[in-house]
Amino acid sequence: MDRERFERQRDFILEIDREKEVLRQTHITGYARREDDAEHAWHMAVMAYLLGEYANEPVDIARTMIMCLVHDVVEIDAGDSYAYDSSAQATHVERETRAAERIFGLLPDDQAADLRALWEEFEADETPEARFARAMDNVQPLMLNDSNDGRDWVAHDVSIHETRGRNATTRLGSAELADYVEERFEANVEKGSLRP
Repeated sequence: MDRERFERQRDFILEIDREKEVLRQTHITGYARREDDAEHAWHMAVMAYLLGEYANEPVDIARTMIMCLVHDVVEIDAGDSYAYDSSAQATHVERETRAAERIFGLLPDDQAADLRALWEEFEADETPEARFARAMDNVQPLMLNDSNDGRDWVAHDVSIHETRGRNATTRLGSAELADYVEERFEANVEKGSLRP
């Protein structure tokens, strides 16, 4: 065992455990508590595996799953930027880029480059894998909100216009899932969970 390499890997492993401390605005099914970033990433990765058949293009599911798992590790430093908070969204790229330097930099150079490249690929949203991972990032909170009668949308006074804007990229990864999302948005407007 290369002890120095292992210690850098261990340091990264322990650092990303802090992702469990980053709370999101979305509540888990049943609305008992807010989910954390690690739960969100795990949920997305499982969804990518299960829903891969709905991707617009063939995707490398293993690559997509790893992308899902690392896409939010930067929020350990940068914090979660709520999708409907325009002031947080205005600075998130700068905050997350600084965080990526530090957090991925804990790893040995080869693994740091690999995971940083996957994170950048997700952010660029240009490959089939990134587009499908981005669709998972959009669909996962929609499913939770929908299962909880839209209570997070109600709490933040979110409109269907805002949710459509947030989910615009879903169609690039999966037209079928985008249709499902739109159906659920309309149902939540009818129930009063989303403003028209």
